[in-house]
Amino acid sequence: MRGWLRLLIVAWLTIASAFGFVRDDAAVGWIAVAELPHEARQTLALIKDGGAFPHARDGIVFGNYEKLVPPRPRGYYREYTVRSPWRRDRGPRRIVAGRDGEFYYTDDHYRSFRRIRE
Repeated sequence: MRGWLRLLIVAWLTIASAFGFVRDDAAVGWIAVAELPHEARQTLALIKDGGAFPHARDGIVFGNYEKLVPPRPRGYYREYTVRSPWRRDRGPRRIVAGRDGEFYYTDDHYRSFRRIRE
């Protein structure tokens, strides 16, 4: 029974978002492209150009487990690494791209997001 209830809730959120009943940007603030770090602007340009991406995990499905960006069906969002020059690993910075062309930036590994205003 719990599975059906969860499915019903996800379906309702998806439909409600599509028809504007749920504010898409309620959980996130905004950031202008000009305010992004240089590396984030480079990553955004790569996404728009279709790659080639420097990290093997760039372009993987973003699960939205934190539920901080608007809920969408699995596979709607993809995530991309924003280089952190002071780190040897991928670091905490990402851009999440939605299928409809919206972009979100996090610099704290998914604890918060800001929608990129172009």
